[in-house]
Amino acid sequence: MDSDRARKLLADERARIEEAMAALNRDGALEGDERVEPGDLDSEDLYQDEFNATRADDLQRELDALERAEARLADGTYGLSVESGEPIPDGRLEAFPTAERTVDEEDRLGRR
Repeated sequence: MDSDRARKLLADERARIEEAMAALNRDGALEGDERVEPGDLDSEDLYQDEFNATRADDLQRELDALERAEARLADGTYGLSVESGEPIPDGRLEAFPTAERTVDEEDRLGRR
């Protein structure tokens, strides 16, 4: 994959992640704020707060992976597996710009 296309994919991914993080931060905590007492009957705010906290953790992991991909792009190793050095197919990078391994390597590790 050429570096201009990779740069565009990573910039789009950064925008998506940062937008999602901003949306979570914009809402803030729902349970126990000035509008609702903690544990109010029929309130699903505690669930939503826990969901948002988990989502924030996921987004931080995605941002960390993005920063690693940007570093690989800068040092000329973007598109190569961090495990084997084998090329990662362009189709995989189009779908998953922060991919660090080939599909076979991810399968072997039991994740995708």
